[in-house]
Amino acid sequence: MISIVLGVDDLADTRFAISPLSQLMESLRVLRAPALHPLHRGWRQAVLPALAPADLPLLLALVGPTLALPDFLTPRPTAYAPTPAEELTAVRATPPDVVRRDLLAAHAPRPLPGALRQAGAAGDGPVLELLDAICELLLCYWETALLPHWPRIRLVLEADITHRAGQLATGGARSLFAGLHSNLGWRDGVLTVDKMIGRHAVEGAGRGLRLVPSVFAHKPAPPISAEAPPMLAYPGRGTATLWEPPPDPGASALVQLLGAPRTTLLRLLAEPLPTVELARRLGVTPSAVSQHLRILDATGLVTRARDGRRVLYRRSELAERLVSGDPPAHG
Repeated sequence: MISIVLGVDDLADTRFAISPLSQLMESLRVLRAPALHPLHRGWRQAVLPALAPADLPLLLALVGPTLALPDFLTPRPTAYAPTPAEELTAVRATPPDVVRRDLLAAHAPRPLPGALRQAGAAGDGPVLELLDAICELLLCYWETALLPHWPRIRLVLEADITHRAGQLATGGARSLFAGLHSNLGWRDGVLTVDKMIGRHAVEGAGRGLRLVPSVFAHKPAPPISAEAPPMLAYPGRGTATLWEPPPDPGASALVQLLGAPRTTLLRLLAEPLPTVELARRLGVTPSAVSQHLRILDATGLVTRARDGRRVLYRRSELAERLVSGDPPAHG
């Protein structure tokens, strides 16, 4: 467990930020551990063939065996939405000893892989050459893997931030942290991140907290180092909608309003059904269904009722009227 001690000044300086570099680095986890990211299977299958085979060893080496990321490659954003070039410019200024330290920490207790062997060489020269190669490679990877999708990714991230800001405004820090992820706890001024390999406490010390939503994160992730300023990357809401195809021009009005997956869910929910059964019928993961159900519930289109340990969902009276008045699209 990692603890982040936040004083009054830290809470007053709690901000959200969009970090292209964080998205970029977390997307490498999808390449390394696809089983943890079923929603991005199609993206991964499209990206891998587009990458130069010679680049893959170094790219994948930037993710440790426990999926840890080097802190210098996930710097705390200094602006709300810096560009990738701005973030990589800051990375290029990382001192060689910090580069070496963070790479070793990400791969501990194992030795550095061959693609990073320069980080273990004596002197600063080899480390600086490696740093330059990493930055150049990440810029190319950005242009191939994320830039074509960035407008859609950014919309998802901005929608998440809007929602979280509303939670903070209406319910305070307790409501905000409770809604970010089940691995987070908040008590007596301490934010705890459970199910982490690290075991240390981070003192806010008036530096504030940066919250960075991610479409590629599968759980909250603070920096590895206890000395790093408080930051937390966390899974953004609405990620399940990211790769949805745009509505067909011939689709029904309800599909154009809600999207095909949510419309399909409403049509299935003529009878009470649990999340697992909905996922089975749709051939998707329960977490993907849950994200859609949360949105439908928040907009009053589904109702919930507990049946023992299960939660059953059914479309609301409003949804009944919408579905009955919305004929299926003509094929």
